[in-house]
Amino acid sequence: MPTQISFAQEQNPDFKKTLYNRVNEYFSEKGISKHHNPTMVSKTVVMLLLYFIPFIAILTITMPVWLALVLFFIMGVGIAGIGMSVMHDANHAGYSDNQTVNRWMGLTMNLIGADAYNWKIKHNKLHHVFTNVYGKDEDIDSRVVLRFAFASPLKKYHKYQHIYAWFFYALMTFAMVFGDIPKRIRYRKKGITNISVHAYRRSMVWLIFSKIFYFAVIVGLPLIFTSLLWWQVLIGFVIMHLTAGTILSLVFQMAHVVEGPEQILPDENGKLPDSLLLHQLKTTSDFSRKNKLLSWYVGGLNFQIEHHLFPRICHVHYPAISKIVEKTTREFNIPYYVYDRFSDAFRSHVRTLKKLGRVQI
Repeated sequence: MPTQISFAQEQNPDFKKTLYNRVNEYFSEKGISKHHNPTMVSKTVVMLLLYFIPFIAILTITMPVWLALVLFFIMGVGIAGIGMSVMHDANHAGYSDNQTVNRWMGLTMNLIGADAYNWKIKHNKLHHVFTNVYGKDEDIDSRVVLRFAFASPLKKYHKYQHIYAWFFYALMTFAMVFGDIPKRIRYRKKGITNISVHAYRRSMVWLIFSKIFYFAVIVGLPLIFTSLLWWQVLIGFVIMHLTAGTILSLVFQMAHVVEGPEQILPDENGKLPDSLLLHQLKTTSDFSRKNKLLSWYVGGLNFQIEHHLFPRICHVHYPAISKIVEKTTREFNIPYYVYDRFSDAFRSHVRTLKKLGRVQI
């Protein structure tokens, strides 16, 4: 993999101009902001309450262990909701036109045990730019015994990954909670965190403090204020993160590791064949766009094409924008991948996992 990777010049400037003009005209004609609206604010409140209310109940109400575990499960649903519907927009600077608001809402990532700074590097700087480019997009890097890229090494056990992948998907948030510190060090060594030594050290202090604070609250408080035994609290903690990890993994995989979206490699000079705009369209898909409940919960991540094209627009606008994007791509004969139902995207992902377990390029 070449160290420096670049995109081709815009092959179809008329398409880009038309698309951007139409989207801008939509907001102008409606007289609305590209950022949050009352729907987004109410959703934010609901997602945060899904996380905090069950935890407060666990700490303040005497209840049987099984009920406490159910509440930990609901907290896991809340974690995924915050991750998809709150911090995601904020860390893209799409939640608000006020960057202070974006920063504070983005830090909800730390409230659920992960780290906003690491996430912005991995997601904004690597995934959103080099989508489905092996060696650059960490989302398709091989992990433990999982293979997501056709250009990565193929092992014999990969042919079974469509069976065992679901267990490892559930560990997604565990990897963030426990892996953020070594990841920050790795990013620094690779030169991705291009900040001063002082700023880096300060960020490490903040990261370590936030981890200590998180565990002190989420594990320490139940041990102090409830009758739950340490192993019961541990089981609840595991249930919470397995729930969040499963939800988040499934939603993210449906957009890129399915049939249709391509995995594109640069040539020996580090040159990718398409412009950044066309690259995003070729490597991304939408799914289940008419399912309003799913769209509400996953923060518009089922409108992944629109998100990759307009990451700084709040996701509550994606259903309307998707009609503009699809219409324009059809007019210019440009790829636009969409699965009508979640089940269709899910089956496509399973088929892709099977193919990844058998095919080497």
